[in-house]
Amino acid sequence: MQSLQHKRFFIPFSLVLLTIFSSCIGLSMDIEMRRNGSGKVSLEYRVSAMAETLGRLDGNERWPIIPVGRSDWERSIERIPGMKLASFSSRERAPDVVISVTLEYDNPEALIKFLDNSGSKASFAQGRLDIILNAPVSGEINADLLDLMRQVSNGYRVSVSFSADSNSTMTVTDGAGRERNPPSAAAVTPSGRRVSFSIDTGAIFELRDGLGVSFRW
Repeated sequence: MQSLQHKRFFIPFSLVLLTIFSSCIGLSMDIEMRRNGSGKVSLEYRVSAMAETLGRLDGNERWPIIPVGRSDWERSIERIPGMKLASFSSRERAPDVVISVTLEYDNPEALIKFLDNSGSKASFAQGRLDIILNAPVSGEINADLLDLMRQVSNGYRVSVSFSADSNSTMTVTDGAGRERNPPSAAAVTPSGRRVSFSIDTGAIFELRDGLGVSFRW
């Protein structure tokens, strides 16, 4: 988790980063896209008190691990042309802080920049949106760290949904974008006006080949 602890993330919510470190949060993201390529993204995420403790390791107290205030989001979104913050709210629901955000985007390029500023984990082509949620894991994972991640993530889920002006389909992929069967722990709606994928965050750490979703409409 070194990369998380030593960076301040102004680009909000690269979904890749959120899922890699989803032991710290629960996330629900809904993407709506209109025929002209504009649309909105609705997010709700839960930040646990334990996550904040983990995020403050190594003398990192000044840097929030993810945007938690309206000003954080405003600073981040102003760096993405074609996207704006439509609404923000925050409430406490012990032991979590629950944050809800609605963003509006003018074009798919703004959406892709929001999902993954590096440009390597999310892509758009006509009628298709691909998102890598979690990259493949290489090498061995420390067993104690893995157990800690499972404990912290207990009770949290990562959910992604998508809708367009017509019916859509969704396939599940591995971290390299290859189609795979959905994990047994996942809940999937593969076709219809709104397609969706949801999984316990703890189950993500068992998927060493990574995880992604591909939406088509």
